[in-house]
Amino acid sequence: MTDKRTRVENPFFARLWTFLAEHESEQVRDLRRENLAGLSGRVLEVGAGTGTNFVLYPTSVEEVVAIEPEPRLTLAAQRTATTAPVPVTVSDSTVEELDPGASFDAVVCSLVLCSVNDLDGVLRQLFSHLRPGGELRYLEHVASGGIRGRLQQLADATVWPRLFGNCHTHRDTETAIINAGFAPQTHRRDVVFPAWAPVPSAEIALGRAVRPA
Repeated sequence: MTDKRTRVENPFFARLWTFLAEHESEQVRDLRRENLAGLSGRVLEVGAGTGTNFVLYPTSVEEVVAIEPEPRLTLAAQRTATTAPVPVTVSDSTVEELDPGASFDAVVCSLVLCSVNDLDGVLRQLFSHLRPGGELRYLEHVASGGIRGRLQQLADATVWPRLFGNCHTHRDTETAIINAGFAPQTHRRDVVFPAWAPVPSAEIALGRAVRPA
C-alpha cells in the first residue's frame, strides 16, 4: 500500500531551527508565554518545532495535541513533551491530515503560518477544528513596509524560503486570519530586530481571534 501522507523533509532547516530555538531571545520567549497565557481545555498546536512552547503552557490546559511534520523536529518535540507541565501528544501530521471531527478549545500558531504552502486553506481548516467561541492564538512574522518590506519581497522570491523551511516574510497574515472567518479580539506588533539589522523579518504580530459563536 502506498503511503499518501504529506512528508516534509528538510534536514538543513531542522538543524538550523534546533539551534535557533536553543538560543531564542528572552523577548521572543516572553512573547511565547504571553501568547499562551489564559488558555484552557484542549489545545491544538500547529508546527510545534522542537516543542519550545510546551513548558510555557498554563496548567489550566487539559491536553495539547501538537503536530510537526518534519521528522527530526517531531522527535525533538516528543522528547520535549516529557518535561511539559501538561499532557502533550506530538505527531508528524499536518493540518490537512487531522481527523475532520477533531474539535479544540484553542489553536496555537507560533512562527509557522509564514511557512505553510496554502495560508488561506490552512486557516480555513483551523477554523473548522475550533469549537464556536474557540480562540486562535498567533505569534507570527508579518509583512513590513518601506525598505524592509521591499527586502522581504526580494527575499521571498529568491533564497529565503529555500533556506528557512519555506518561510515567507512578506505575508499579510492578520488579513488572512480575518478572511478565514475569525473575529479579531486583540493584536499588536513587536519589533524583534533593530532597524539596521540586515534580516527581512523584524516585526512579529501577537494576537487573539475567535471563531464566532
